[in-house]
Amino acid sequence: MSQSHSFDLESRLETREEGGLRRDLTPADRVGPEGRFAPDPQGSLPSYGPRELVFAANDYLGLAGDDRVRDAAERVARDVGTGAGASRLVTGDTGPHRSLERSLAATKRVDRALVFSSGYAANVGTIAALDPAVVFSDEYNHASVVDGCRLSRAETVVYDHCDPADLRRKLDACDVDGPWLVVTDSVFSMDGDVAPLSEICDAAEEHGAWVMVDEAHATGLYEDGGGIVQRDGLDDRVQVQMGTLSKALASQGGYVAGSDALVEHLLNTARSFVFSTGLAPPAAAAAREALRVASETDRADRLWSHVARLREGLTEMGYELWGTTQILPVVVGDRGDALDLADAVRERGVVAPAIRPPTVPEGTSRLRVAPMATHTDEDVEMCLRAFREAGREVGLL
Repeated sequence: MSQSHSFDLESRLETREEGGLRRDLTPADRVGPEGRFAPDPQGSLPSYGPRELVFAANDYLGLAGDDRVRDAAERVARDVGTGAGASRLVTGDTGPHRSLERSLAATKRVDRALVFSSGYAANVGTIAALDPAVVFSDEYNHASVVDGCRLSRAETVVYDHCDPADLRRKLDACDVDGPWLVVTDSVFSMDGDVAPLSEICDAAEEHGAWVMVDEAHATGLYEDGGGIVQRDGLDDRVQVQMGTLSKALASQGGYVAGSDALVEHLLNTARSFVFSTGLAPPAAAAAREALRVASETDRADRLWSHVARLREGLTEMGYELWGTTQILPVVVGDRGDALDLADAVRERGVVAPAIRPPTVPEGTSRLRVAPMATHTDEDVEMCLRAFREAGREVGLL
């Protein structure tokens, strides 16, 4: 009897279920500060429940439902089309792509920008295309950075989270010939903290290494629509600025910004760019309009006001909060406690899911609270009330 070479996916799913790691999709009826959700219908249509407040999304400026952004996408859908139709190196390079890239380059204060079909594609494609001999990567970098390091086949050296002293030690100890790349997120999505970019640049410059910064959770929220690189005045010290269009810019896609030579190299060698259909033109138009709103209005001020109120209120209750940004991790510690708290908060009409290992280290399970600029003051107070009552109910306060 021949040996079976089939895939036993049912067993794999059972193993995930037993370890508390199996996840389901949760359909939503809309993207915004509130929505209706449904249990995973798998192959069927969803049946939505009551409306709930959403404090879990990355649409930080609340622009996904903004009429200006939607109108921009609608105009381009009518005039250009709903999809690019081909790789941008074939026939898929349209006016909306070029307009968005010029706006991104101006915001990021560099020569040029290049738009990819996703932030994930931008990271994996860029790191692999740079073909570094060695990559020094923060231990909490996003999965797309980790996969980019793997695809590059470079020697990867992981340094302690947000620790420029450890980075310097590992740079000093490295004897690999060839180009070196230091990669870090600017804002870390689970801890809500910010990388010490100036000190990281100092360490990299001592060894002639390049610095690449992932601004996914910072783009649009700082200095005229820029990120931490712009806030800290490091435009001329960070050789590769990467970000997404799918968070504060309320669209889809990713970008890389830097020198003319960098962009020319990537559009010729980044496989995730060369062999992918171009970003949908309406998505490019939506992102450009969202960037304009972010850079020309005080939209972000409303977000930071909500952040301050939530941080103050949750801390006064006795919760432990980490970070310094719009991402507010309410750290509980125990996996079961975090799940119980998330369920109790949800029962009070507020969506703030539990984040637990392996996404975060053991003993640091948390609820990740992320407000939007479009939440009202009343929404914020309802969120605080839900956390107060839920914390008492499950014995955490």
